[in-house]
Amino acid sequence: MPVYLYKCLDASGKVVSGSRDADTDRMLRALLRKEGLFLQEFKKADEKGKGLQREINISIFSAISVADISLITRQLATLLKASVPLTESLGAIAEQLASDKKRQKLGTIVSEIKRSVNEGLSLAESLAKHPKEFNEFYVSMVRSGEAAGNLDEVLRTLAEFLEKQKKLKDKIKSAMTYPMVMGVITAIIIGILMTTVVPNVVAVFQDMDQSLPIYTKILIGTSEFVTNWWWGIIIAFITSVILFKRWKSGKGRESWDRFVLRMPVVGDLARKVSISRFSATLGTMLKSGVPILKALDIVKTVMTNIILQKVIDDVESAIREGKGIGTTLAASGEFPPLVTHMISIGEKSGQLEEMLRNVSLAYEDEVDTAITRLTSVLEPLMIVTMGAVVAFVVFSILMPIMQMNNIGL
Repeated sequence: MPVYLYKCLDASGKVVSGSRDADTDRMLRALLRKEGLFLQEFKKADEKGKGLQREINISIFSAISVADISLITRQLATLLKASVPLTESLGAIAEQLASDKKRQKLGTIVSEIKRSVNEGLSLAESLAKHPKEFNEFYVSMVRSGEAAGNLDEVLRTLAEFLEKQKKLKDKIKSAMTYPMVMGVITAIIIGILMTTVVPNVVAVFQDMDQSLPIYTKILIGTSEFVTNWWWGIIIAFITSVILFKRWKSGKGRESWDRFVLRMPVVGDLARKVSISRFSATLGTMLKSGVPILKALDIVKTVMTNIILQKVIDDVESAIREGKGIGTTLAASGEFPPLVTHMISIGEKSGQLEEMLRNVSLAYEDEVDTAITRLTSVLEPLMIVTMGAVVAFVVFSILMPIMQMNNIGL
């Protein structure tokens, strides 16, 4: 039986080295997992000169999602609320994640966070070492919770915020799924018609010395172009997408973002989503004790539209000059009057966090309505478009045939 040398992480995040007899790599992992050890690197003892092989968990489920972060955040809040020490809480969560194949990567990260806490770093400093999983917003919230002594409450608020943002993102994705699927189906149907059905019919028309209607000639020309240049169409499409993305992420970003906000239906939805994220994020951070300028700086990263980001820049400058948030937002013309009035009232009454929460709740409902409206417009539009294309093809083929039959009569 081969002997393996290994390095593991235990439930406390400590690195453990040793050797173990095992028939296969899989058996080695199973044996160590039973002991609460998470395998990191290994090699067979007789493989001289070779370094330890890094354990790689290849799985489509290995990516860390917002749902996973939300789950461990709520679990940590619950344990701290029950007066379980921070390091023990992190160890319990890491041990639980290590037993779940889909979340082993996150379990490793939690173990590393616990190790950093044991070395004397704060939880926020430990989280900041993993910026891909815990962004600046998350770290700032935790830092304020540690400073105020209400970390469990802040973590609970964070979990609720992440869950709401995930639901919002899922709603938008579900609204876009149907049009995308219909678009792909339409493209496939058109491709099949133009490359298989139409050429066979064209061969019949070419054998007859008869003038064809203009729409039939258009169909034949389109079919020949698609059949002969399909590879060029694909290359042109991919090139256009790449160039558009580069333009949109560079010089054209501001123009595109302004265009999106002015689009009917879609622009209304984009604005409402941004306002919902703005109010929810800013309200959550202010409630947790994050300084307002720091909070606004982080809020800009949540709002992906550069036009609205510039408005937040103006708000930061206005606050430094002693002006209010509501009046600056109103002057921009990008935020609805209802939102700016509510924020202004919140500032004057000292209840800004509560007003922002109310705005967030109101605009969550507005987003639901906007998504429903968008879906109700796109669904029939896609069906009509696909039906029109198929009808044009059928009409262009049948009309010449009917004309020939009439001539024959």
